[in-house]
Amino acid sequence: MIQAAVATRNRTATAQPRSRDESSPAKNLLARFHKVRDFSKRLSENLAPEDCVVQSMPEVSPTKWHLAHTTWFFETFILKKWVPGYRDAVPEYAYLFNSYYNAAGAMHRRDLRGLISRPTVEQTKKYRASVDSDIDQLVSNADEKLFREIEPLLTLGIHHEQQHQELLITDIKHVFAQNPLYPIFRERKIESEPDGRKVDPPSPSFGVAGIGAAKFIEFDEATVEIGHDGNGFSYDNEGPRHRALVLPFALANRLVTNGEYLEFMADNGYSRSKFWLSLGWTTVNEQTWRAPLYWIERDREWWNFTLSGLRKVDRSEPVTHISYFEADAYANWAEARLPTEFEWERAAAKIDIDGNFVESERFHPMSLKKSLHDRALAQMFGDVWEWTRSSYSPYPGYRAEPGALGEYNGKFMCNQYVLRGGSCATPKSHIRATYRNFFPASARWQFTGIRLARDIG
Repeated sequence: MIQAAVATRNRTATAQPRSRDESSPAKNLLARFHKVRDFSKRLSENLAPEDCVVQSMPEVSPTKWHLAHTTWFFETFILKKWVPGYRDAVPEYAYLFNSYYNAAGAMHRRDLRGLISRPTVEQTKKYRASVDSDIDQLVSNADEKLFREIEPLLTLGIHHEQQHQELLITDIKHVFAQNPLYPIFRERKIESEPDGRKVDPPSPSFGVAGIGAAKFIEFDEATVEIGHDGNGFSYDNEGPRHRALVLPFALANRLVTNGEYLEFMADNGYSRSKFWLSLGWTTVNEQTWRAPLYWIERDREWWNFTLSGLRKVDRSEPVTHISYFEADAYANWAEARLPTEFEWERAAAKIDIDGNFVESERFHPMSLKKSLHDRALAQMFGDVWEWTRSSYSPYPGYRAEPGALGEYNGKFMCNQYVLRGGSCATPKSHIRATYRNFFPASARWQFTGIRLARDIG
């Protein structure tokens, strides 16, 4: 039986506390822990309880589940391991809020998460507060040796929560998009260019008024180091660092825009099989796709649903919510291709991580700023995840760690494609040039978009 409420407990670890100054590693880590946990609270603060329990498709999880699952992660992998005699806040939560960690125990079916009416949203908040208090007690009273053991897992848990913050945003957008009232997640003005902007006709340059044609930046053949160098946090799928031969290529200096994608649509891109992979063509016809997800045609004009409401499609913004199939078809139509993840990483390796991330709380891709029009490579980070043509597979020498946490990335290395760069829903402190996101080729509910590449020679 699930308890009606979760009481906040006050436990301490048995290790002797160590003296700390204001800038000790433990205080710094706890400050980051609470900052991330508080941001999850902020993201969900304007949602009604009814909003937090809806599951609009199997791939989408209710907001309440995200808030509970991230809490279960800290409880399962930290508190149960290092707090002597720890008792679960509610034993049944271990079953309800496990996601896919088979080594951690049985789990509730993913596609039935929307049927979990209890615990309530309020009980879930109490669960979060309870576990947060226990983490505080454990870390604050840990000696040096214990802290060194806890630190990497607590850091992993913080990054894990940031992943779920992004999913919380993309999932609630999918939930709200099913509602004919088109609810607003966060009231915010989205700057738009004046109506009536002209779009250049289809041509090899594929320019859009106000931005100019995309430029292709050329890179010579080189053997480059790929993967994380071990300095700071990374996920296991970002290593081992290894050398890769990258042949000559050219990469577009910016993302593909809505205006350019509208040209593809106007040229019957969705009804010409020659641009599509076979499975993509089957999917397009079975799902009756004719535009990106969340696009709606009204009176011969295209609108798109955003987290600040239904708006006319802005031709200068990066196109988003498209599948790998659509990205690849567009690239074929444009007489180009998608970059490999190695080409993308080589191009991004020395670029500062800056852009439109979740911290702006805009929750929508932005048009390229005029000040960035002449930048060699713009929009490499933030706005939209960029599809690559690389299948998600292990790097040479990769081995998953034993135990439940070894299931974090390695078990998904099949039938998925790699995306790079982060999006407007990604925390800036979470992204790296080596970060490898991955989704099936048909996925569209994430903020996914296109950067073109070309072969040279």
